[in-house]
Amino acid sequence: MIEPWPCLAARPGGCRLEVSVSPNARHTAADGLHDGALRVRLAAPPVDGKANAQLLGWLASELGCPKRAVSLLRGDTSRRKQVQIDLPEARVAAWLATLRWAG
Repeated sequence: MIEPWPCLAARPGGCRLEVSVSPNARHTAADGLHDGALRVRLAAPPVDGKANAQLLGWLASELGCPKRAVSLLRGDTSRRKQVQIDLPEARVAAWLATLRWAG
C-alpha cells in the first residue's frame, strides 16, 4: 500500500507533486512538508526561470528519471508549484519516504 502523502496525487500518466519553494538557499534540498506541499529549498535565485529549472532538474535527479519526465503544471512565478512527474505514484511515494529533513 502507498503511504499517503498530502503533497502527492495520482494523475493520468504519472502523478502530481505539490511543492513549496524557498529560493536563494545555501544548497538545494527537501526541507519537510509545509501546508500540504513538499518544501524545497533551492540554491538558485527566482529570476529568469532559474529556480524553476533547478527545481525540475533536482527532482529528475533525485527520482532517477529523465528531465523530460518532470514538468511544471502551475506556479511559474509563485512559491507554490504543481509538478507533473511521469512516474508511478508508488515510486514517487517511496522516494518521499526516504527523505530526511530537520523537523
